[in-house]
Amino acid sequence: MALPGRCAEHLVHDQAAFVEASRSLQPGDTVVLADGIWRDVDLLLRGEGKRGQPITLTAQTPGKVILSGRSQLRLAGKYLEVSNLVFRDGWAPSGEVVSFRSSSREWAEHSRVTGIVIDGYSNPDRQQSDHWVAIYGQHNRFDHSQLVGKTNVGPTLVVVRNATSGLDNRHRIDHNWFGPRPNLGSNGGETIRIGTSHDSQSDSNSVVDNNWFEHCDGEVEIISNKSGGNLYRGNVFFESRGSLVLRHGHGNVVERNVFIGNGKAHTGGVRVINRDQTVRDNYFEGVAGDNFAAALSLMAGTRDAPLNRYEQVANAVIERNSFVQVHQLFLGAGLDDERDAMPINSRIAGNLVIDDGSGEVLRTQGDLSGIAFSANVQSPKVSRGFPGGVTGAPLTLQRASNGLLYPVTAVDAGAPRDLAPVAREDVGVAWYPKTLTTPALDSGIAHDVAPGEDSLAAAIDASEPGDRLQLQPGLYRVNRVLALDQPLTIVGPSRGHAHVQFSRPTLFELRAGGSLRLSRLDIDGTLAPNAAGNAVVRVPSDGQAFDYTLQIDDSHIHGLTAGSAFHVVATGKGSFAAHIALNRVTVEDVTGSVIAAAAETDDRGTYNVEQVDVLHSRFARIGGPVLDLYRGGIDESTFGPTLRVQGNQLEQVGVADDTSLRLHGVQHAIVADNAFAHSGRVRFSHSVGKPRLQIRRNVHDATAAMQSDTPAETLP
Repeated sequence: MALPGRCAEHLVHDQAAFVEASRSLQPGDTVVLADGIWRDVDLLLRGEGKRGQPITLTAQTPGKVILSGRSQLRLAGKYLEVSNLVFRDGWAPSGEVVSFRSSSREWAEHSRVTGIVIDGYSNPDRQQSDHWVAIYGQHNRFDHSQLVGKTNVGPTLVVVRNATSGLDNRHRIDHNWFGPRPNLGSNGGETIRIGTSHDSQSDSNSVVDNNWFEHCDGEVEIISNKSGGNLYRGNVFFESRGSLVLRHGHGNVVERNVFIGNGKAHTGGVRVINRDQTVRDNYFEGVAGDNFAAALSLMAGTRDAPLNRYEQVANAVIERNSFVQVHQLFLGAGLDDERDAMPINSRIAGNLVIDDGSGEVLRTQGDLSGIAFSANVQSPKVSRGFPGGVTGAPLTLQRASNGLLYPVTAVDAGAPRDLAPVAREDVGVAWYPKTLTTPALDSGIAHDVAPGEDSLAAAIDASEPGDRLQLQPGLYRVNRVLALDQPLTIVGPSRGHAHVQFSRPTLFELRAGGSLRLSRLDIDGTLAPNAAGNAVVRVPSDGQAFDYTLQIDDSHIHGLTAGSAFHVVATGKGSFAAHIALNRVTVEDVTGSVIAAAAETDDRGTYNVEQVDVLHSRFARIGGPVLDLYRGGIDESTFGPTLRVQGNQLEQVGVADDTSLRLHGVQHAIVADNAFAHSGRVRFSHSVGKPRLQIRRNVHDATAAMQSDTPAETLP
């Protein structure tokens, strides 16, 4: 017990002791959680500290207190501080893991959460939304923490604004490592969101500075700004798909940030919407995105826009930025019948543009007379489309001590030379690794497997993540569904054949954590029963299989004739694949589809697979299409799906409904060098955006044709 007037320290070992110690905390008191695993705990730190004497909750040893299961942390009061805790091996029991409030009537102010790690603490159902950090109230700080691996719907960190707990927030979010967040395949994958459209016309006055955003690939908006008066300064965006988007709110400043794309697809910069936005002194290098993910995307807006739409850009200032080897600058992005109000009273000045050599860097739409251009420099020459105010000059670049590229010959344009990007080691915590530990295919040990009854099943049961099962020549009979919750490779012999027969409706079922590569196999479905949902590879409709890879190459799949819809690959609603690839595969005698990826039919913009490659394969006597791929809705928060169908032979494909390929809402599609014989139509339709369809060098007989509502680029 503490003496009167002295600060007390309470070491507690369980939830009950924590609750007891927390009943009467005074300014300067500290509660210390004993090292160990704390499972299913609800930590509520409530009290009234003072400036310089916060009430503190911390770990006995940084990183040695693990909050797991259904645990959460809440703060309510003033001058509170929490530090050095780890959340992993579970998910939040409510909508927030760390919350700066206890209820709608009680929240935190002048409080700080620092040195927190949240590692893969995701709801296994990716359609269930939550937030890992929710900041309420005013004058709060979240800093030097690490958030990595969120896989379910919901922004990683949100600033929640309302008239009760405060609109003039003045929070600070700084020196955090926002680690890899996989592509969600739908809206709701932001890393940070400040405000909502409902409260966007007021100023939050919050600061986001000196953070690292590394491989934050959740959706097109890495940061979704939906309030006014915010400052984004000194952050590093490293190989992250998407952009810092000034979606709603006015008078925001984006300055002295560094965007490094290293040529990664869909890496973006800043997208500007609304009034009085300033983008200055930033550095962009190797940013490969286009359209909404261009290095700079200045949008067309809607006249008299409702709160949830795109307000016209007015009074924007874009100055002294360096765009080094970027793919695109887009002025007038999103121009359409609704968004027909081009930027007005705006200025683009003193910027440096260095082309990446891939083509024309500038894309424009609409009337640019509302933008004043001055003192900009472009190398090697000025792009067509600039109305003036840009000087062309070939420039040689040299990397400076800060790691950034600058012209050898000084020019009065571009980002300042005193930029000092925050170092990766100076964000997050020093006592926990900055990694996302996900085992990869073929990263484990190779095991020889002999043929026999259920020998393959036994080998899978004994395997570890990333292992490779090397099948010897012979017959493999499988009498149960092979459920996979880890990456696994199964390869047949280089000489002879590994024949796989299965007597259940499904051969492989991919669950959470599972990925699969099949190579040099002969897969025979003639023993499978006539059951609903027959498939060689099935992904259940429970939302848990996420960001998985499925690759089949150099294999023969045949005899899928039981029932009317026996698929090779069937993806369930809520599942999401990063990549499905068929290469040098022969598929014959199938009543269903080869790849059925059309389970998301509720038009929310979700879809089942990001990228599909079907290459150099032969398909014969297929009842359904080779690929049935669906992305519905009009949401613009995603980049995919992307498709390549090239070098294939299709014979009697899609005979059941006259469709050999059904592509709905696919954003990028290449259909090239294929031969269609006695096969159904290729049907392409779109629901949002401006999809790109490339058709080239295909051979059709009289029965096959292309049906599309999108103009195709017919290339030589």
